[in-house]
Amino acid sequence: MTQPTTSYDNVSDTLYMSFIPDVKATGIELNEHILLRIDRENRKAIGITFLNYSILIQKADFGPRSFRLTGLTNLSDETREIVMEILESEPVKAILSLSTYTPSFSEGIPITLLHLPQPA
Repeated sequence: MTQPTTSYDNVSDTLYMSFIPDVKATGIELNEHILLRIDRENRKAIGITFLNYSILIQKADFGPRSFRLTGLTNLSDETREIVMEILESEPVKAILSLSTYTPSFSEGIPITLLHLPQPA
């Protein structure tokens, strides 16, 4: 797979990453800052948009920040299955690491950690 094409908009603080150019895509809001664009039919990632990018990549007191994937709960079972398959595959898994936050033994909250460069 070729390197993704990236574009950073300094004014809106948005990073656009495109994996497959010129393909119609469905936008999946993973949370209020991360939009995954997918080709549902072929189960492939087309791109990812990161809003408030400079905030997303800030270091926290104890390492990198993690973010809840709140948008997964709003998806149908079929769409969630497709999205999880895409999140666990290249090229997305090189950018978003998935994990689970467990505030209790009976509750698991999907989270992600970003592996992205500082904006130029």
